[in-house]
Amino acid sequence: MPIAVVPEFRVLYEDEGVLAVDKAAPLLTHPTGEKNEPTLWHGVRELLAFELATGGQVSLINRLDRETSGIVLIAKTAEAAAELGKAMMARQLHKEYYCVVQGSPAWHAACCAEPITRMESVAETRIHIRQCCHPSGKPCRTEFEVLERRAGNSLTPPMALLRCRPHTGRMHQIRVHLAHLGYPLVGDKIYGGDERNYLDFIDCGWTPELAARLLLPRHALHACRLRFPWRGSTVTVESPLPADMAALLR
Repeated sequence: MPIAVVPEFRVLYEDEGVLAVDKAAPLLTHPTGEKNEPTLWHGVRELLAFELATGGQVSLINRLDRETSGIVLIAKTAEAAAELGKAMMARQLHKEYYCVVQGSPAWHAACCAEPITRMESVAETRIHIRQCCHPSGKPCRTEFEVLERRAGNSLTPPMALLRCRPHTGRMHQIRVHLAHLGYPLVGDKIYGGDERNYLDFIDCGWTPELAARLLLPRHALHACRLRFPWRGSTVTVESPLPADMAALLR
């Protein structure tokens, strides 16, 4: 069966020009040509119906994978979209993420600066969207810090809660760098160590067999903090660790 889509988000910050919301997983951020299902974009348009009717707009400044929860920033006017777009190009939007990884890292803090490229350009893979670390890839850098460790037992393996700070925005960057370091995300169907997890999910949906292998229906990644320049000052928006990821650590 498929994972149920929860068309859920909550407002974290709003003024006359911008809106920051906390997106649930596995809600799509925006419509695609392949899927006819609820998206964050549709929900925000309903929320801002009055603004849209009086000349406003809905412009998603940052986007999250459907299985990633957390903060999405939205411009409500053309002027706000232009200002925030320039800030993003200048790398003035600073993002932080929580993640729960398989295993307990041997380090308290680490930085991965391995270049990333599409895997099918350098190696064989059955997943065309899969990325990998390779010298021919684009430069990128991610910092990691261990916040909490959970010992394993007879039923579940050891895990750790990390804070991640990406300094670039490559596709699947955090997930690829963690897999390269040997600590993939809990629930990651693509980078968790076995391509069959993703292929089985595409073929059969979420099954008891996948639940036993992956422990979580989505990868354990949450955009928890966003800092951005706005009209001469700095706005910081935060979102707490979601319940499904917190439950992994109990």
